[in-house]
Amino acid sequence: MRLTLNVWRQKDRKAEGRFVTYDAPDISPDMSFLEMLDVVNERLIAKNEDPIAFDHDCREGICGTCGMVINGAPHGPRRATTACQLHMRSFKDGDTITIEPWRATAFPVLKDLVVDRAAFDRIIAAGGFITVPTGSAPDGNAIPVPKTDADQAMDAAACIGCGACVAACPNASAMLFTSAKVAHLGLLPQGQPEREQRALNMVAQVKEEMFGSCTNIGECEAVCPKEIKLEVIARMNRDYLRASWTARGEAAREDGI
Repeated sequence: MRLTLNVWRQKDRKAEGRFVTYDAPDISPDMSFLEMLDVVNERLIAKNEDPIAFDHDCREGICGTCGMVINGAPHGPRRATTACQLHMRSFKDGDTITIEPWRATAFPVLKDLVVDRAAFDRIIAAGGFITVPTGSAPDGNAIPVPKTDADQAMDAAACIGCGACVAACPNASAMLFTSAKVAHLGLLPQGQPEREQRALNMVAQVKEEMFGSCTNIGECEAVCPKEIKLEVIARMNRDYLRASWTARGEAAREDGI
């Protein structure tokens, strides 16, 4: 295959970026998208040119680091597929492919296709820990969990924190990511003691990081490589509202109202 790549190049977060066009001949349809970029970079290095910077780690669709927008779609044209799992057979010989980083104020571009997603780490940290007994590991069946709850918790825990939901949302909202992290603990017995405070803290951190508001457009669910459902947002909203009313009641009691 011979492809034309329009790639966003940006030296650092302070520099102005621009699209640069590269010719990419002799690309095997069996390559993954990241392997294709590896080949392009090897050719750039051979010509003493700066290679294209992009994030990657496991290349197995697990780590969530390979986020990039491909032809206007986070992770590319295939549903439930990360960029590292996207193969070049999804494109045709002669295609022009536009590649750019996530676009969100909370995800500043570090270089080329690499963005700073530390905001996600701070949201998770705001959730704190869970209260569990210390000592030897308990038996796996010591705490009965209904299968429906366990299944929903596992579905929410599948979130890899890639940021595709933010990149696809017109508001740059991080609510699908945040609610998935809230839900997978909120559905399990171990997550109950801090359940309400966790929702309050994580939503507050989302606002602090300057992510946009959720207006239930649904683009986040459509592009999520792990197919996280919008239902987790509704679940988090319920936890947040309940926690807000509880906090107001406690404040009123403290004030003697």
